[in-house]
Amino acid sequence: MKSELMIGLLAGTTMAAAAFAHGGAEGVVKERMDGMMAMGQSVKELAPMMRGEITYDAEAVRAGARVFVEHSEGMTELFPEGSAGKPSEAKSEIWSDWEEFSALAEQLKVVSEGLAEAADNELMASGAGMDAGSMMGTQSPGSMMGASSMMGTSSGSPMMDYASMPADGAFNMVTQTCSACHAKFRYEAK
Repeated sequence: MKSELMIGLLAGTTMAAAAFAHGGAEGVVKERMDGMMAMGQSVKELAPMMRGEITYDAEAVRAGARVFVEHSEGMTELFPEGSAGKPSEAKSEIWSDWEEFSALAEQLKVVSEGLAEAADNELMASGAGMDAGSMMGTQSPGSMMGASSMMGTSSGSPMMDYASMPADGAFNMVTQTCSACHAKFRYEAK
């Protein structure tokens, strides 16, 4: 229930904010806003499917995942220093904590690629997914699930095998990555 609410809020907020905020955007700011709007539209299209409200379509999941991958590749290049300020919703923390911002952009790419590969796994509710242990992936000793799952292990490899997850689990990882980035690095549109 909580993740459904988060997905709905993320999609609605992204779409509404993008439509309003695009007024006056130019150049790299408009380009990144357009990319965020495209990803928000994909979330909006996939969320009902992931909740089981509409028929599951693996090809639609792959298409949505391609949108996420396309806009996550080179995302950091769309945030050159000095590109904050209206109409941008980018916080200055992007540049003061560039390492975390870059890691989240890379994580979005990784989980989006995993979503594309997980498309044939269908939804967890269908029973097509893996057992709980396989969804947890491997963890480095002493780490807690969730504490660093967004960032991967210290060796640089992802903690989870997103491609072996049910598609709705991989989709939730995509939306959680978006939410984590927006929470720290994006002003809410007013």
